[in-house]
Amino acid sequence: MNIVKVSKYLSRHLRHQPERLGIVLDEGGWVEVEVLLAACNSRGVVLTRAQLERVVAENDKRRFAFSADGTRIRASQGHTVAVDLGLVEAVPPVVLYHGTSPASVAAILVEGLRAMDRHDVHLSADTETARRVGARRGRPVVFVVRAERMVAAGHVFRRSDNGVWLVPAVPPEFLERLG
Repeated sequence: MNIVKVSKYLSRHLRHQPERLGIVLDEGGWVEVEVLLAACNSRGVVLTRAQLERVVAENDKRRFAFSADGTRIRASQGHTVAVDLGLVEAVPPVVLYHGTSPASVAAILVEGLRAMDRHDVHLSADTETARRVGARRGRPVVFVVRAERMVAAGHVFRRSDNGVWLVPAVPPEFLERLG
């Protein structure tokens, strides 16, 4: 089992296209583990409960979470389908970081960070994570997000269970290109 491949497969279906797998997410983004496993197996992606647990435990971004009783699973954030993760407001650190590709820099400097087809902009608490995210499409560019100033201006942040900071948008006046 290739953990990265399985993680991408699960991300596609738990965040973006559950209908392609024949599953239905509840309002909180949850699906019964047994339903998910049966759907995967019926489409030729053989996945056991033990393998699923390994993917959840070993995913470096902690993309997925089990319910407290272990019977359900969901993606921690990044959905393009309508879900309410039930995340509450949280006070972010003074600064956060966002990694992106060089091709996006010009638009970001003019428009700021936008959620695009996701529910929120994803921000990191450290530059290393932001660089890793930005490196998915080449040499990364990292922006510093003046989160404390955003809060003072009335912006609301939330933090996902896996530590990703979420905000609907970051206007350009709160951004500074790092290095």
